[in-house]
Amino acid sequence: MNSLVKSAHEIQLMRESGQLLARVFTELDKVISAGMSTLEVNDFVERFVVHTLKARPASKGQYGYQYVLNSSINEVICHGVPSPAKKLKNGDIVNIDITLEKNGFIADSSKMYLIGSVSPTARKLVNVTYEAMWAGIKTVKHGATLGDIGFAIQNHAERHGYSIVREYCGHGIGKEMHEEPQVLHYGSSNSGMQLQAGMTFTIEPMINQGSHKTKLRKDGWTVVTRDKKLSAQWEHTILVTQTGYEVLTLRPTEMQ
Repeated sequence: MNSLVKSAHEIQLMRESGQLLARVFTELDKVISAGMSTLEVNDFVERFVVHTLKARPASKGQYGYQYVLNSSINEVICHGVPSPAKKLKNGDIVNIDITLEKNGFIADSSKMYLIGSVSPTARKLVNVTYEAMWAGIKTVKHGATLGDIGFAIQNHAERHGYSIVREYCGHGIGKEMHEEPQVLHYGSSNSGMQLQAGMTFTIEPMINQGSHKTKLRKDGWTVVTRDKKLSAQWEHTILVTQTGYEVLTLRPTEMQ
């Protein structure tokens, strides 16, 4: 069997991990608010994953990272590091990116949170990014290509005047957090690897209000927009099926 294709048993384990991760976001929805530090968000999630779900936060210890999530506020594109000094404030948009491992298989998902009263321009960016992720997801089926995903995302974002971050992409996922293939969020339809039923990977577009250009901060983790304009991201773990797709990390508030 192709090593990128999961067995029925592996898919079921990934499905279980994905639904546990969806529960994490459901719990976080109840508490995240202005005045909370990003480290408090991190610690809340860690307690829930470890003590309630009896699972492992897969990001902790990966590549030397000390935390269970990334918290990326406003102009931060991705990999924002939790801190007691970084408090969420009214008007912020923040991406919370969480991974979870249960029974040897990993799920990965992220969600944008709008803190308090958010400007219409920020809200639009968040909404269009969510729509772009789904545009990519809806191209997924056995026999489609990776390029179809990237093309759909890029087309939707650019129609609204936004740009796609190039340096960071989706990825295969399973026993390891980062497996093949790489899933670009831009590209041409009918190009790249052909999808096969049983593949699992993330789709996680990072979309900027201004230029797509990025800058890595001195901490070696945090990636920001070079022009300091806003960025948004959403992410789900996806299974390719014979007839389409299954979103393994789908939350109860969402519809496939």
